[in-house]
Amino acid sequence: MPQSRILLVEDDRQLSDMLTEILASEGYAVDVAGDGQRGLHLGLTREYDVLVLDRGLPAVEGLDLLGRLRSKGVPTPALMLSALSNPADRVEGLDAGAEDYLGKPFDVDELLARLRALRRRAAVTPASAQEIRVPGGRLDVPGRRVDLAEGGTVDLSEREASFLELLARRRNQVFSRREVLEEVFPDVTDEGVVDTYVYYLRRKLGRGAVVTVRGLGYRCGAL
Repeated sequence: MPQSRILLVEDDRQLSDMLTEILASEGYAVDVAGDGQRGLHLGLTREYDVLVLDRGLPAVEGLDLLGRLRSKGVPTPALMLSALSNPADRVEGLDAGAEDYLGKPFDVDELLARLRALRRRAAVTPASAQEIRVPGGRLDVPGRRVDLAEGGTVDLSEREASFLELLARRRNQVFSRREVLEEVFPDVTDEGVVDTYVYYLRRKLGRGAVVTVRGLGYRCGAL
């Protein structure tokens, strides 16, 4: 099996040295960038299996770095690693295009588990899994957009698309707020975030996109 490659963008030299040693011991090939500009160059010129990005970076801030990579079509799954770790910070990072977000200080075993999960999620999926029927159209999973039945498209954020995908793949299931947090917002503890994203999806796709089941939670709307 080919060696997995990680781009680590971290300006704390002591932390980056420690992480490089740990990741190498786990079989990863690690490239390190000490600022966002170097991270941007490496991210655009080399291929990686996972990106690990700090937020408070010199030259180019972490969220800006990720946004630039995404705008250039770099789909590599990214984990934000930051001391900015309250719920609003995590939501901001996830909406910026990160697949996961871990606050500092962190547990090394948890970090390694999250990296393994990102690699599994990035594995190639069958073509049939790339598009799912949703109320009013079809969800393009990799493109994070809904192609509307009457024409046109609606772009979704990473978390909006993940939330809608969760509901659409198990359309007969009612998800509690806690279950949605565990599946879509693993780094968020405030259940109110779920209600906020229900509002976002309804605003973009109509009130029928997500159905409230009183006292239980949410499920996908009728097709």
